[in-house]
Amino acid sequence: MSKKRTTLADQIRQAIDDSGMSRYAICKATGIDQAALSRFMSGKVGLMLASLESLACLLELEIKSPKRKRRKAR
Repeated sequence: MSKKRTTLADQIRQAIDDSGMSRYAICKATGIDQAALSRFMSGKVGLMLASLESLACLLELEIKSPKRKRRKAR
């Protein structure tokens, strides 16, 4: 059985939930439309890169690449 990967969008949604900020406050601080954030949070749509950058800045998020196992050369 394979382990389901957490997507970047899922991680951002979790960070929003964990922030303790209201969605209204997040929208005011980032300029993201409330309806757009609501649709993103429900998983119905994605967000534009500029909106994701605004969220990352506000929530002080850092993107890190997971360490991958190296393949052996054949």
